[in-house]
Amino acid sequence: MAAQQASGADSDATSQVTARAVKALNSLDGQPVDATDVATPAQVRDAVVSGKSRAGLVIDPAGDSDILYVASGGGSAVVTAVEAIASQFADAQGRSYATEDLVPLTDGDTKGLTGFYLAVGWVVGGYLVASLLAIAEGARATSRRHAVVRLGLLAPYAVALGLGGAIITGPALGAWDGHVASLGLVGSLTVFAVAAATVGMQAVLGTFGIGAAVLLFVVLGNPSAGGPYPASLLPSFWSAIGPFIPTGAATQLVRETVYFGAGGIGWQLWVLAAYVVAGVALAVTVTHTLGSDRGRDEQDEPDLHKAKSAGAHTAAAATPAHREA
Repeated sequence: MAAQQASGADSDATSQVTARAVKALNSLDGQPVDATDVATPAQVRDAVVSGKSRAGLVIDPAGDSDILYVASGGGSAVVTAVEAIASQFADAQGRSYATEDLVPLTDGDTKGLTGFYLAVGWVVGGYLVASLLAIAEGARATSRRHAVVRLGLLAPYAVALGLGGAIITGPALGAWDGHVASLGLVGSLTVFAVAAATVGMQAVLGTFGIGAAVLLFVVLGNPSAGGPYPASLLPSFWSAIGPFIPTGAATQLVRETVYFGAGGIGWQLWVLAAYVVAGVALAVTVTHTLGSDRGRDEQDEPDLHKAKSAGAHTAAAATPAHREA
């Protein structure tokens, strides 16, 4: 994103300089950025502070020294990448720039990875408890009532783990100040979404549902979550699937909550809600269907025994008795 200092410069000249800068940024090799023109430097700042833009470059049309606004709270790797792009642009245009971090990382989160590891902990806790219930009671619930009870047991566990993670990373370890309640809600939803989805997969696949959960939430979820490298810096496959897996959605929710005032929260909540709905629906519906099939089989089995018994008696009655000579 680019803008200009308007003071001391004609507005037409300012627009021309900005347009050239935007064109130059979008023409860089590999097209690493999607630069757009905004009216004022204040709008650039607002976009970066709110998390709507990863960075902003304010260009001074009267000179050759610009200001690069960044937000390390969105990921330190992004700042490094943006500074490399800004350096490439500045060298090509014969300009210089100074960096200003508008959303810095907290002292307890110097690498910006606390949110990622917190999300991983919530996800692991979610599918782990569902897997333990499957080992203890069987992969599939025995009835619809059993499925509802099993899902009900997950709710207080999710609240405890979600709130516990928020307390540990916040007041206990001092990764950041406050946000306990909001992060507790994020964590509770994440844990329950993963646990419910795992129960749903177990209802469909039986014991193999545990393996499916590990494949989805760990093998695919961790690399695509945007932890060390946010989604915008990942290869296309990982950046495409990451936002639609709870690990990635929760990681982004934590960052948005802690550093950007929850301004960018929206689609992540819908992702987690979709896992809740899908998991609950599969757990209850598939269990009810299988339970009905088992019930019919149990009713048919006594009827079959009765039919065989009646046939035997009929055959015995129809057998003529031996006559004595």
